Amino acid sequence: MSIYQNIIQSAEENKKLLAILIDPEKIALEHVPHLISQIKKSPATHILVGGSTFDGQNLDDLISGLKKHCDLPVLLFPGGFQQISAQADGILFLSLLSGRNPDYLIEHQVRSVPYLEQTRLEVIPTGYLLIESGKETAVARVSQTLPLSRENIEYVSQTAKAGEYLGKKLIYLEAGSGAKHAVPIEMIRRVKDALNIPLIVGGGIRSKNAIEEVFNAGADMVVIGTAFENDNTFFDV
Repeated sequence: MSIYQNIIQSAEENKKLLAILIDPEKIALEHVPHLISQIKKSPATHILVGGSTFDGQNLDDLISGLKKHCDLPVLLFPGGFQQISAQADGILFLSLLSGRNPDYLIEHQVRSVPYLEQTRLEVIPTGYLLIESGKETAVARVSQTLPLSRENIEYVSQTAKAGEYLGKKLIYLEAGSGAKHAVPIEMIRRVKDALNIPLIVGGGIRSKNAIEEVFNAGADMVVIGTAFENDNTFFDV
């Protein structure tokens, strides 16, 4: 079963998925075994690897280290075309639908093709929507785009649905790394109601209760990054 088929099946069976996002700029290779030991203690089902400003250096080594110590699927979450590694299992092929910068709508995707064609990565087309979070995030700064208003739920819902109509297989609502505010719960509900494809939500989620709220609102996968980076015992009882 492909990674995407597993996500679809899990959504149909209401089995919630949890991904740990690892920013390669924030983890030294020698710390990977300890990081994986903590991930194994968590309810994580997937690992995402990527960052807004990462230059791709040592990415192969990092992912090889992750896979050496862990059986969870490793998906690339690239901030640009240079963040591609054949060592991963798949890639969220992101298009920043919330912005109007052509570099992040299509240019990075075009430039990634020669690299992707040299791999066997499972490519999962993903509509990526950055939502206002109370502070400027690295995604907004690097992509030079404005996030969508957290107040305009209807427009966000329409944008997500447009992504589905464009053929995206996943929609990702993102508040951004270190977000002051997470994606509003009502927005998650409305977007989920509009979609016939799985929904991923990440950014600004700082507690296990918050994860449950996001799941209950309809997210099929929740992504935890900064909270786990700051406290590897986040999921400990």
